[in-house]
Amino acid sequence: MTVLVAGAGIGGLTLALSLHQAGVPVKVFETSAQLRPLGVGINLLPHAVRELDELGLLPGLDRLGLRTAELAYYSKRGQLIWSEPRGEAAGYRWPQISIHRGQLQMMLFEAAKQRIGAENIVAGRHLDDWQQSDKGIAAGFIDKKTGARCGTAEGSLLIGADGIHSSLRRRLYPGEGAPIWNGAILWRGTARAKPYLTGRSMIMAGHEFQKFVCYPLSGPDTGGKALINFIAERKFTADHGWRREDWNRPGNPADFLPQFEDWVFDWLDVPALIRAADAIYEYPMVDRDPLPHWTEGRATLLGDAAHAMYPIGSNGASQAILDARVLTREILIQGETPAALASYEAERRPATAKIVLANRQNGPEQVMQRVEELAPDGFRRIEEVLSPKELEDTAATYKKLAGFDKDALNGRPSIVQLPQGAA
Repeated sequence: MTVLVAGAGIGGLTLALSLHQAGVPVKVFETSAQLRPLGVGINLLPHAVRELDELGLLPGLDRLGLRTAELAYYSKRGQLIWSEPRGEAAGYRWPQISIHRGQLQMMLFEAAKQRIGAENIVAGRHLDDWQQSDKGIAAGFIDKKTGARCGTAEGSLLIGADGIHSSLRRRLYPGEGAPIWNGAILWRGTARAKPYLTGRSMIMAGHEFQKFVCYPLSGPDTGGKALINFIAERKFTADHGWRREDWNRPGNPADFLPQFEDWVFDWLDVPALIRAADAIYEYPMVDRDPLPHWTEGRATLLGDAAHAMYPIGSNGASQAILDARVLTREILIQGETPAALASYEAERRPATAKIVLANRQNGPEQVMQRVEELAPDGFRRIEEVLSPKELEDTAATYKKLAGFDKDALNGRPSIVQLPQGAA
C-alpha cells in the first residue's frame, strides 16, 4: 500500500524522497493550492546535510546556499564572546549550509515531482479526518478556503507533517490550544551588503532580550555584495499583543530599528543592513510543549507538527529531516506497520523533547545572556567574564544534545541503509 503524508514542507518532502529511495510508495497532500517559496534564511546542520547528501541533493544545496565556515557570538557592544569553525572547517565530513527556506522547499518539491511523480503530490488538500482499521487507514480532505470536502485517500500509514497548526496533532490533542509565545518577536529580512568577517560567518550579537543574527546566503556578486539574511529580535512583556504566526506577514522597521540604531560595530553596521532589506517579515517566537505520544495506530506526527521549537541552535528544519530518515529506516525494517511508527517515536520523541526544552533556556546562546548579566558595560577580556571551559562546554553539550557531535556523526553508519543493489 501507500504511505500518506499530510504536508509538503521540508519534513514531508524529505520523507517522500526517503520513502521513494527505499522503494516504498508514497503520496503527499498539501493544504496550499500552490507551493510558494515562503520564509527567509535557515541553517542546515551537518547531520541534516548528510541525510540530504545521501538523497543525492548536495549539489542542489550548493547551488542555492552557502557553506557556513564560522559561528560567532558577540555582546550588544560588538565584542567577541566565542567563535568556532563550523561544518567542514570544524572537521565534519559534511558542511553546514545557509540557505533560503523557500528555495530549499522548492528544490525538494522539484526533486519529489521527478522521483515520485507530480501526480503523487496533490495540492489544495487539507487533512480533516481519518479512519483506520487493522489493514490500513483512510484520510479525508477538505478545501481549506471553502470547507468543501474533496475526497479521501487510502493507505497503509498516515504521517502528519503539517506544521505547527497540524490537523493530525489537533485531533490527537483537541484541547491543546494555540502555540506558546515566549514574548519575543522576530523581524526577518535579506539585504545585499558587503561581506563581513570571513564572508561565511554566522553571527549572533546581543542577549536574551535584544538580539541580532545574520549570515550570508551567497558569495559576493560582481559588485562585491553578498545576500545576507538577518533576524532582529526583541523580547516583550507577557501582556504585549501578538498575532498568529504567518511566514508572509510584512514587518515595520519602525517597530525595532530604533533599538538597533547604535549597533554600529567595526565589523558590521547593523542599522545599515536593516535599512538595505528588500522586504521584512514579522514572526512571533513560538513553540509547543513536548507531547506524551505522537502515534495513534497507523498515524503519527513529524517535524513541527511533532516538536515545534524556538529557532535557536539552527535545529527546526534539521530535526524534521532526521525524523524523515529515522521513520524511513523503521518502515524498511518493520514494514508499513504501527510497529514501525512506534519504534520511530521511541527514538525521536525523547530526543526532540530535550531540544525543545533546551531551546527554551536559550540553548548555546545562553552565553550571550550570561555576558549581559555579568558585564553589561562591556569587558576588557572575555576570559575575565566566562572561562574558556565554560564556553567550550556550552557549545559541546548542545551539539551532543542535538545529534551533531562531530566524532559521533562522522563515525556512525547511515540512518537509512538500503538493501544491496538498491538505488
